Amino acid sequence: MSGWRCPNVSALLLLCRCFMYTTTSKELVLVTGSSGLIGARTADRLSAQFRVAGLDRPGEPHPPSSVENIPCDLTSDDSVVKGLTVVKERFGLDIAAVVHLAAYFDFSGEPSPKYREVTVEGTRRLLRSLHAFEFRVARFIFSSTMLVHQPCEPGEAITEEWPLDPRWPYPHSKVETERVLETERGDYPTAVLRIAGVYDDDCHSIPLAHQIERINERHITSKMFPGHISHGQSFLHLEDLIDAIVRVVERRRTLPATVVMLLGEPEPLTYDELQHQFGRLLHGEAWDTVRIPKMMAKTGAWLQGVTPLLEDPFIKPWMIDFADDHYALDVSRAREWLNWEPRHSLRDTLPKMIDALKRDPVAWYRAHQLSLPAELEEKR
Repeated sequence: MSGWRCPNVSALLLLCRCFMYTTTSKELVLVTGSSGLIGARTADRLSAQFRVAGLDRPGEPHPPSSVENIPCDLTSDDSVVKGLTVVKERFGLDIAAVVHLAAYFDFSGEPSPKYREVTVEGTRRLLRSLHAFEFRVARFIFSSTMLVHQPCEPGEAITEEWPLDPRWPYPHSKVETERVLETERGDYPTAVLRIAGVYDDDCHSIPLAHQIERINERHITSKMFPGHISHGQSFLHLEDLIDAIVRVVERRRTLPATVVMLLGEPEPLTYDELQHQFGRLLHGEAWDTVRIPKMMAKTGAWLQGVTPLLEDPFIKPWMIDFADDHYALDVSRAREWLNWEPRHSLRDTLPKMIDALKRDPVAWYRAHQLSLPAELEEKR
């Protein structure tokens, strides 16, 4: 063919090598629980700097398109081996960080074998399998909870050295898993993040959503509380949590080999202030709250739970024992080691939550898995 010239093979090979390098030079981060609210947004944010593989149970919704989805059930030896085999084949053995978010959680307050199967033994299985494959992990990050600690009194602030006192199955499973991390980490540097209650601009906090629901529908129970209304608990905006996780990944090689950090807004809103804020935002009026005896509250919660035709209430008798718990956090360690502190506040975000509810009540109720009140059912 006239005018045709053999291409410069060396130049083509060099171009291919450059292309391969630019598409694979990002370091790998594994995110477990990558289809969940926190996992999906964390994985998507990390994908700007890293290659991200999301590990989650087969059949779960896929993580964002920026994340490579790898099915992996942490309760199954076979599934974990298959998942990590795929990781090894696609990415090699070097992992910048494992962000371990997968865990079991419910508000029943009842012991469940899933706490051990998923949270405790799932973490043990993951760590042992990573070692068996000889992955080189620069930092293993575990999401724990501030609820592993004993509550404090108003005026005090919980530090990482504060006594441990997990008071129901969920935080107890996190304490057990922290101990698993100590014994199974081997030479992997670790970071344990003890996180406050997470929320975002639309709410996506189960306790807050139910509190909003009660006041929005003017339930008689919305003006009763069995604890000190001057007590409260720290919360943390989802974006601030993700920012902290990203900073841990970025500082994975300079942090101490084992770190524990509390993450949350240092100043908790009291239950009383939350009530008044929700009342004003929803109905334009103050929402005074009466403290009732714990036994009366337990009896009422029990009756609601056993009465036919009544919806199973969110408030369970076991929760009432902890109504006085106060959690204020000292986040100076995260401030020092990560140059991090919350940029959002629950107080400033409450109007956004209520705006989201008012903008599309049906969608808001559905997003928070709440039963629609009669007037909303009629409008559908």
